[in-house]
Amino acid sequence: MRRRSTVMLLAEQLVGEARQRRAREMDRRERTVTGLSALLFLAVAVAVAVFVPDERHVDPLLTLGLLVGYALILQVRFEFGGFYASPEQLAFVPLLLLGPLPYVPLLVAAAGVLAHVPEVMRNSWHRQRWLNAFSDSWSNLGGVMVLAALGPGPVGSVALAVYVLAFAAHLLTDLTWTVVRNGLLDRLPLAEVLRGFAGTVRVDVILTPLAFAICVASVEQPLYLLAIAPPVWLFHLFSEDRRERYSKTLELHRAYRGTVMLLSDVIESDDHYTAQHSRSVVDLVNAVADELRIPDNDRQELEFAAMLHDVGKIAIPKEILNKPAALTPGEFEVMKTHTIEGQFMLDRVGGLLGRVGEIVRSCHERWDGTGYPDGLKGAEIPFAARVVFCCDAYNAMTSDRVYRRALPRQAAVKELVANSGSQFDPNIVEAVTKVVTERILPRSSTDEVRAVLAGAPVPRELRAGVIG
Repeated sequence: MRRRSTVMLLAEQLVGEARQRRAREMDRRERTVTGLSALLFLAVAVAVAVFVPDERHVDPLLTLGLLVGYALILQVRFEFGGFYASPEQLAFVPLLLLGPLPYVPLLVAAAGVLAHVPEVMRNSWHRQRWLNAFSDSWSNLGGVMVLAALGPGPVGSVALAVYVLAFAAHLLTDLTWTVVRNGLLDRLPLAEVLRGFAGTVRVDVILTPLAFAICVASVEQPLYLLAIAPPVWLFHLFSEDRRERYSKTLELHRAYRGTVMLLSDVIESDDHYTAQHSRSVVDLVNAVADELRIPDNDRQELEFAAMLHDVGKIAIPKEILNKPAALTPGEFEVMKTHTIEGQFMLDRVGGLLGRVGEIVRSCHERWDGTGYPDGLKGAEIPFAARVVFCCDAYNAMTSDRVYRRALPRQAAVKELVANSGSQFDPNIVEAVTKVVTERILPRSSTDEVRAVLAGAPVPRELRAGVIG
């Protein structure tokens, strides 16, 4: 259940970041790559329109209807992570088989521009991003070129094998552009790109025969094309429901982040040392997470726990918290309650912060089972709590306190190693040691920590077939 919740959390983060990204102006690199791709596509599309003969002589009203229908279908978008997808094959196949073949590439791009108009007017898409309508239209060229060479006539006059070959060429062109774009802009691992593309191919394979069958029936009676409307409307309802659920969840996550920031402000106003210590622990935890290659799915809970691991100290009397000497056994027992107090505070918020509260409770459990408050041992201790505990201890040793001076880095590392396998998880000690001896850690301001808490991985976008 925990794994599923963190995966869903990451997906929702990526959706939110993708929405924000689409509303922003393109950066220089994206603008350059997209602009050059759009210009090159236009040059090729115009060449196709000029040099490929038009053997179909399609009614202009049918062409207009196909164009408008394409634009409407492109507005049906399923968001998933940093991607979005549309049931595009239900529009592309009729245009390819029934429309004026030489002009199909230009019509596809025009439909993409029309589909973006409502988003630009609502300011949910930046006006520069209409260029994507051209740069993302490369995929249609493969099918057009195959039909132009082997079967430029109307449906029924061309062998089925030619259409299968055209579909294969369409997918190959789409894959080529996807890989090229990724190499120029996103630079994701090729395996990840291929996995995402495989999902779109699976749905294209399902939708293409349906669209083809409707096209065959529409050769004599174009009104049969309206049979595409019911499945498109169904997809629209599903996509709107999905969008609304994402919007509500994103609002909830913004409330979580706001709560974390509020608690951070309370900690800072209550105890400056604890606030600065928490920010430093966030920096170290993030560096150790990179070293351990902790996946993005688990990062936000870890960062929240690092920032809030001492939030329960708000409930500890100031005379104990700021005592300029070692605590008595009785005072230490009171101090130990801060983990339970922290969990109690976060449990009252619930949801994501309720799960963070479970980590906060365990941030002083020891690897050998002699920690507090529950005496958990080894793998019984939540992994995030083990990371925070080790980073917390290192930062505490290397910080000045009212009753002692900070230890040098080498001495603190030696102390961590000496307690590896008893107080700390040995793997985490190894990672912390490597980080603090080989890296220069930044010191975050409050605003920078806020950015970390609100952050998410860089999104990726793809227009493809429906992915549920």
